[in-house]
Amino acid sequence: MIKVLIVDDSAVVRTLLSRELSKYKDIEIVGTAVDPYMAREQIAKLRPDVITLDLEMPRMDGLSFLSKLMKHYPMPVVVLSSLTPKNSENALKALELGAVEVLCKPGSAYSTIDVSRTLVNAIRAAASARIQPHKEKDTVQPQKVSDFRLETTHKVIAIGASTGGTRAIEHILKRMPLSSPGIIIVQHMPEHFTSAFAKRLNEICDIEVREAADNDHVVPGLALIAPGNRHMLLQRSGAVYIVRIKDGIPVHYQRPSVDVLFHSVAKYAGANAVGVLLTGMGSDGANGLLAMNQSGAYAIAQDEETCVVFGMPKEAIKLGAADQIVALPDMAEEIIKAIKNPKKAKN
Repeated sequence: MIKVLIVDDSAVVRTLLSRELSKYKDIEIVGTAVDPYMAREQIAKLRPDVITLDLEMPRMDGLSFLSKLMKHYPMPVVVLSSLTPKNSENALKALELGAVEVLCKPGSAYSTIDVSRTLVNAIRAAASARIQPHKEKDTVQPQKVSDFRLETTHKVIAIGASTGGTRAIEHILKRMPLSSPGIIIVQHMPEHFTSAFAKRLNEICDIEVREAADNDHVVPGLALIAPGNRHMLLQRSGAVYIVRIKDGIPVHYQRPSVDVLFHSVAKYAGANAVGVLLTGMGSDGANGLLAMNQSGAYAIAQDEETCVVFGMPKEAIKLGAADQIVALPDMAEEIIKAIKNPKKAKN
């Protein structure tokens, strides 16, 4: 049984979440709190396994509370945020501070059913996540992977991630050289949040990072992130790769879906691609990585030790989809090796 504490200043939201989450047999709502001060008392008294946290609250904002919590009493936190540009920025800050997941609040662009189902999955992932005390970011620049000169026009790197993926993706992209092949990324994240995520990465990476638009070219030195709530596929237009942004039913309850992207990469790029499946709950991307591997692409899965949630990579490994299992600190270097020596990177 997963014990959950709901922290939100809205009585309507507290009631709604308590009612919807209580429908699931493996979740117990042990309490609610209207602000961080009450939450602190409830945590000490009730010892919840997971907290759901609003960011906009009286007396102390959610980010300040989260920062203190992760320094002194680190535990799994799922942040609920409204869909606004300001809240999107705050949501990314929450992930930096150690929140496991950020989701849309009920009453946003998604129905109560969609929100509750997504929230339940996030709570389950958070309950099994590896939580580390928050540390201030190292001011030392990350070591870049050695630059290289290759004919990269027809190469592509495809990355998929879910829970814990924002920090993993940042770790990789900050180490990629300007001459790296075009990178296409699916990170499970609501719409509007992906735009803010891409903007922040663009400010701290050498390569260009932006939210993908329909018909964008996949070119060296550019990373494209699938827009939230839209699928992204790779296609070929003459001698160049482009991405297509489409609607469609969710796959593995996800839109964008890693499997949708990876299957398109297998079809249109084959051996000219490297697939990377990172931390996340569930199995999205596992079949797609297998398809990429079978098409000749080099397939990499993140190892259990460095995953926040060892779900998606685990399922891919079970299928025999991964050519290599790699720890996050070594991921950028191994991706570059795979590009330089397809299907030989692990030798």
